[in-house]
Amino acid sequence: MRTHGTSKAATYTIAAIGGVFGFWAAAALVGGLHRVNWQVTELIRHYLVASGMITPLHTMVDFYSHIKGIEYLICVAFFVAFPVFYKYVEKSDNRTKTKVHSK
Repeated sequence: MRTHGTSKAATYTIAAIGGVFGFWAAAALVGGLHRVNWQVTELIRHYLVASGMITPLHTMVDFYSHIKGIEYLICVAFFVAFPVFYKYVEKSDNRTKTKVHSK
């Protein structure tokens, strides 16, 4: 039985394949950074646009529609959060009693 030898060969093969993929990923990252003049945020923006996670805003109407939707989400969040916060702040404690001292 040569299980130790095949296990060692499989480990080296997997490590070599991982090294090749790692080298390829590093080369792609360096090449992408070189293409956008070494600006990491610009590279991230290119990735997000290419993958469809964000869309470029070409006109003022596109921009206004985008910020108006975000504004509505913020308003809904405040309409939910304010009553919850008010109830938290205005808790009544029935155990608290006041005494009036008279002279």
